[in-house]
Formats: sequence, structure tokens, C-alpha cells
Amino acid sequence: MNQKQNPISNLLKKPGAQILLFVALAAGVQLLSGGGILPNSLVYALGNTLIYAIVAIGFCLLLGYAGLASLGTAGFIGVGAYIAYYMMQELGLPFILALAATIAVSLLLGIIVGFISLRIEGIYLAIMTLGLSETIRNLLMALKPTIKIDLNNLKLFGTPVSDTGSYYLILGIFAVLMLLVANLIQSPTGRAMLAMKNSTSAAQAMGISLMKYRLLSFVIATVFAALGGLLYMVHVRTMTTATSTLLTLTTSLNILGGVVIGGAKSLWGSTFGIFIIYGIQSMFLSKIQFFQKNPAFITMITGLLIILVVMFFPGGFAQIVWELKMKWQGRKLKEKEAAHES
Repeated sequence: MNQKQNPISNLLKKPGAQILLFVALAAGVQLLSGGGILPNSLVYALGNTLIYAIVAIGFCLLLGYAGLASLGTAGFIGVGAYIAYYMMQELGLPFILALAATIAVSLLLGIIVGFISLRIEGIYLAIMTLGLSETIRNLLMALKPTIKIDLNNLKLFGTPVSDTGSYYLILGIFAVLMLLVANLIQSPTGRAMLAMKNSTSAAQAMGISLMKYRLLSFVIATVFAALGGLLYMVHVRTMTTATSTLLTLTTSLNILGGVVIGGAKSLWGSTFGIFIIYGIQSMFLSKIQFFQKNPAFITMITGLLIILVVMFFPGGFAQIVWELKMKWQGRKLKEKEAAHES
């Protein structure tokens, strides 16, 4: 029996198989919703959570592997959202061109922030990115306080994108980006980033270029955040900057909290943390009358969870899962040894 299970367990250890399984489950949720088994609001909330998960993947690489702190995530999301609006709504261009423009602008922005990070580190870097984020937010508010994309203007390869289409689009981009980053962190580039995080002086002594890998990590994090803003406009299609918290410090802190809760060095852990911060609230807690009347309790619970994780499990839920796995394997090994001795 064990021999039959080994190939499956070995397959599930591969990032590609894990991502494929997740995509199948998420697609199943959409199919159940289309069949009337699950409410459409659940799928809408799941799509929204996946957008934040995309942003968290880039932040996980930035914080967990490069060791760089940033509080400018919300501003970078705003860049993608406004590019989506002006490209698709004002100019009537298709999604693919808006995607290309978002990547190009966020690449430039990431390079600028990456160069600044060469001279500023630690909390000062976080404060600098926060100031940049607030500057971007106020600039975007001055350009247009409310942006909205009509469903008829959403076109992918000439075909209008429906609500179901936007969900699958988000899911597909999430899967591709997750696979790219999973392969990146297992490559020499990922090991170089970890070395830079552990000790910049030791990394330089080994010939690792701080400029190269800091630029790369900030570029990836910025591009992923801007893509999150682009997909937010495709999915939600409207945003009022004056009332929405999307471009405020709250979003940056929530992304940071999700990565810390899930585990800064685990992509799946960071995704799980985002589901705790955003998914549970939008899918379940928001439908409970007590939390509808007392939304501050959700923030309090999240804050307490972050405190507990930082105090007792610095590696987040990924550390908890790893320790449980090690205990289980140790227990099975002892059982085999006892059976062999008997």
C-alpha cells in the first residue's frame, strides 16, 4: 500500500503539481457556483483574495528571501489600477496592452526604488517606501478620485471578459506567477537572495552583487503589486480613492501581516496568511451579524494573531506545519523501528 502512495506523495512535493491541484480546486469552486450550489459572492470574494495573494507572492520574495522591508505596496497597487483605467476605459484598449503597460511602468518604478534601497536599509527603507506610496496615492487622487471600468470595455484577445472570465484570468495569472517564483527561489538566484538577507557583508565576500539582487527583488515585488491593481480593476471595476482603503497604509500592513502569519519564506504559507486576513473576513465573517455590527473585532483578532505568531512561531503557519510534519515522520520512524525489533 505504501509503495502505491509514494509516487503520489512525491508528485505532490513538486511546485507544479501543487499549483495544478490548487487551480483545480479553485476552478471547482467556480463550477459549483455556476451550478447554483455555491453563492456567487463566495467566488467573488475568492477572486478578490487571489488578487491580494498575487501581491503577497512578490512581497514574500522581497521580505522573506531578500530581507528588504517595504510599506509602499498600496501605492504600487494604485499604479496598476489607474493604468488599467486609462488604458481600457479612457483609450478603449484591450487588456493585453494594459498588461504590457502595467509591467513596463512598474518595472521602471521598481528599478528606482531598488536603487534607493542600496543607500537606505531597515526601518528607514520602510519609511521611505511609505512616503513614496502616499505620494503616489495623492497624485492619483489629484488625477481622478473615482475610476470605473465598464464591463463592455474589458476585452481579452478581442473577446469581452465576463465575471467568470475575470475569475479564471486571475486564477491563471496567480498560477503562472506562483510557478515562476517557486522555481526562482530554488535556483541560484534564490540562494543568493537568502545569502544577502542573512549577511550583506558575507554575501559580498562571496561575490554576490547586492545591486543586482536588490533591484531584482524590488522589481518583482513592484510588478506583482501593480498586476494586483490591474486585476482588481478587472474584477471589481470601480474604486473611489477618497473612501477606498485599497491605496492606504492599511493594505500595505495587511499584506505584511498576511506574509508574517503564513511564513515569510513560504509561498503557500504567505498565500494562506492572505486567506486569513482577507478571505475569511470576506467569505465568512462579513456574513455574521456580530461582525457586521462590530467590524473592529476582525482587526483585533488579526492583530492578536500576528502577535502570537511573532512571539511563538516566527516562521508563521509554515513553521507549524513543518514541525508537525517532522513529529509525524519521527513517530512513524519509531513505530517502524519498534516493529522491526519485535
